[in-house]
Amino acid sequence: MDLVTRKERGAVVVSVKERINAVTAPDFENQISESMDAGEKFLVLNMADVEYISSAGLRVILATAKKLKAVQGDIFLVGLQGVVKEVFELSGFYQIFKVFDTEEEALGQL
Repeated sequence: MDLVTRKERGAVVVSVKERINAVTAPDFENQISESMDAGEKFLVLNMADVEYISSAGLRVILATAKKLKAVQGDIFLVGLQGVVKEVFELSGFYQIFKVFDTEEEALGQL
């Protein structure tokens, strides 16, 4: 898994590549938590290049969303496609989270 993080328009934008599974989920969670611990309240998670996500990855996203909600923040998901989009739809996460096609659309919600 590869993560690229940047700050844009009051949000942390995290672009994720490859797979989020039981092996990579702890690192995924640690890197996202660093931004949240620094006081960031809005997270845009670009999943366009994610080819697979396991329940461990879904758990990290859900836990992060709960932390952000507690501080009046929010998480926005971008670029879900293929199997990853199907997992989010089947798990019901598609209805729980704000999902956008592009980062621009997500950042426009801030």
